[in-house]
Amino acid sequence: SPLYQAIIDEAQELLRSLMKIPEDYSVLFLQGGASLQFSMVPLNLLKKGGKADYVVTGQWGKKAYEEGCRFGDCRAVASSADKTFSYIPELTPEMFDADADYVHICYNNTIYGTKYAELPPCGSLPLVADLSSCILSEELDVSKFALIYAGAQKNMGPAGLTTVVLKKELLG
Repeated sequence: SPLYQAIIDEAQELLRSLMKIPEDYSVLFLQGGASLQFSMVPLNLLKKGGKADYVVTGQWGKKAYEEGCRFGDCRAVASSADKTFSYIPELTPEMFDADADYVHICYNNTIYGTKYAELPPCGSLPLVADLSSCILSEELDVSKFALIYAGAQKNMGPAGLTTVVLKKELLG
């Protein structure tokens, strides 16, 4: 309805303003919580080679990786499971598969107290990040990500709502 459209348009514009989202990105409000994106990301982004690289730094990253494996050739390029996810693994450009369709990270792991100090050196590969635990808690350069998603319940709104910000070129 026109009433609802005005509300959603204003919410998108406010989020664009707060996060300084570039015009070449779309803002989506979806249902299903961030966990649904564990399957939506590979279903929509595994295209050219059906491959994706994951950095597993906590239980949510592990769940995203396991779900991604159901849809394509996903590999954990690094993990901190050996020390109960208490650190972010050191990453080098050589670790990433040039044929991967994307690289997935969980940017901040509140359960384990770890957070990326710098983004993975994945070159031109699209970077996908779960920002559920920290969206709107700090300034981020959205343009460094191809797609970000976040469950709204921690910082933005009601449980079940998920925000996805993605480069328009990724839209099919």
